Order: sequence, then C-alpha cells, then structure tokens
Amino acid sequence: MEVQFDKNGSPFVEWGGMIRLEKEPITEKNLLEKAETELRETPEVREQALNELRQLLKGETSLVIPIDNDDFLLKFLRPCKFYAESAFKRVQAYYKFRLSHADYCRDLMPSAIRSAFDHSIVSILAPRDQHGRRIMLVESGERWDPREVPLSEVFRGVQLGLESAMVEPHTQVCGVITILDMKGLSLKHVMQFTPSFAKMVVDWIQDCVPIRLKAIHIVSQPYIFNMLFAIFKPFLREKLRKRIYFHGADRESLLAHVDKSALRTRHGGTLPEPEISGDVLWKMLHHYEDDFKLANSYGYIKNNNNK
Repeated sequence: MEVQFDKNGSPFVEWGGMIRLEKEPITEKNLLEKAETELRETPEVREQALNELRQLLKGETSLVIPIDNDDFLLKFLRPCKFYAESAFKRVQAYYKFRLSHADYCRDLMPSAIRSAFDHSIVSILAPRDQHGRRIMLVESGERWDPREVPLSEVFRGVQLGLESAMVEPHTQVCGVITILDMKGLSLKHVMQFTPSFAKMVVDWIQDCVPIRLKAIHIVSQPYIFNMLFAIFKPFLREKLRKRIYFHGADRESLLAHVDKSALRTRHGGTLPEPEISGDVLWKMLHHYEDDFKLANSYGYIKNNNNK
C-alpha cells in the first residue's frame, strides 16, 4: 500500500476509503451544525473571538506566531469553544511547554522524526469514526522495542501525528480518539516510564495541546499494565479520567464505542488486510515538510522571562 497523489498533488492513501490531510474549511451542513451546537461557532461569534484573541496575543510580545492568520487562531479557538481568554491561555501553555521541554519538542518535522513511524508504533491512518473523529493508534507493546525506538521518539511521533490532525478544521470540530494497543506490554516497557515523564505527558494533554481528545481506549492490556497506569493516574483530572476506557481482549466492548468500519481486524474491525504500515503515514507527512518547518519556527523567543 503506497501513497498516491490527487490532481492537486496532495498525497492520499486508499484504505477503507480515501485518507488524506483535510485542510480545507468545513462546508458540510452537519459539521457546521455540530460546530454551532458543541462549540458555539457562528460567523458572528467566530469574528468576535478572533478579534479578542488577537488583542490578547498582541500583549505577548515575546511570542512569535502568525496572529493575523485566521486558520492558525481557529486551531486554538475551536477546542476552547470560542472563549478567547481560554484560547489565549492554551496558546501560552502550548508554546511554554515547547520551550520548557525543548528536548522533546525540537524539530517537530517529519525529516527529524521517523523511527516511531518506520516501526508502525504511531499511526493516524484510518477512516474517521462514526462521529467524524480522527483515530490515533499507538502500539505500546510488542511492536515497540525501546532499544530501537526510545520513549522520547514515541512521544515525538505522537506529537507529530497530532500536529498534523490539529490543522484539519474537520478534526478541530469533531476531535480525536486514541487507541493504545498494549498487547505484549512487559516490564522492559514499563521501566521506560518515570513519574516526571508521566506528569509531563498528562499536563501536555490536559493543558497544552489544542485538540478535542474525546476518548482513550486501552486494548489488549496485560496485568502488568496496572503498574504502568499507576504511574499516570495521580496526574489525571476527573474530566480525562472519565474518557479512558479499558477493553482488554473484549472486542465487543471497543465496538460499542467505535464503528468496525474504522478499526483494524485485530481490533474487531473490517478494514482490509494487510494493514497499512507506519512508514506510509511518514511519507504523507513528509510531503508537508515545509508546513511543519514553518510551524516549528513559532514560539517564545529564548532567553526571555516566559514564566
């Protein structure tokens, strides 16, 4: 299964339907209604929020971002339901995280992040679920050899995958779900995690990344997973904790949340075999290397007081 290109030169793959990066504005009636119902988005609210957010950002003089770019600002406004103050705090948190965790956030570009995709550990290549949400699959067990792909590179791969999803207006409205496949999780995997790393990741999810994370589905977890979850659990707030579902080997339990048309056969779905490999996603993302490079240039100016 390989990357193909449409008449405009944009990459896509065929796997249970055409899968591509959907950067165009939303025009479908059902999505416009969803945006209004769930996010308060109307032309009037959007315009007011954009103006308010721009004014707030003008005071953040050490932050270099394209404040005149509506599409860029909407990436933060939609997850915050068009409350400009909340979006402003999310922008601050997002870029302060990237500054304070530079080792994990440097060079968030396909050219610099490849191993997690080559080993098919991270993927967002699947049809959207029945609610229009992007699905991120992270293989956290038998497909992950920490000697070949360090935990830091797994996290960087996750960031790159979500960075690509975040630019899609469709995803900004509908959100993302994550499936963590824990089959084969062992002590060598668990030992990679520390409380400080767990806190960093949870803080990033809860306070920094501008995405509507609607659910986290844990599948095929062995008993030792309890040891891993215990590291993360103290940092989870109630809102996120309620969105975590544990399915084990019960495929019907997962199918109660995610339609089988968007799932791999090993997860109880009907997507064709063979599965799409992670390197195909990398090739798609690499097509947008210049966009990632530009996004990577944004942020707080170093050596300033950004507290």
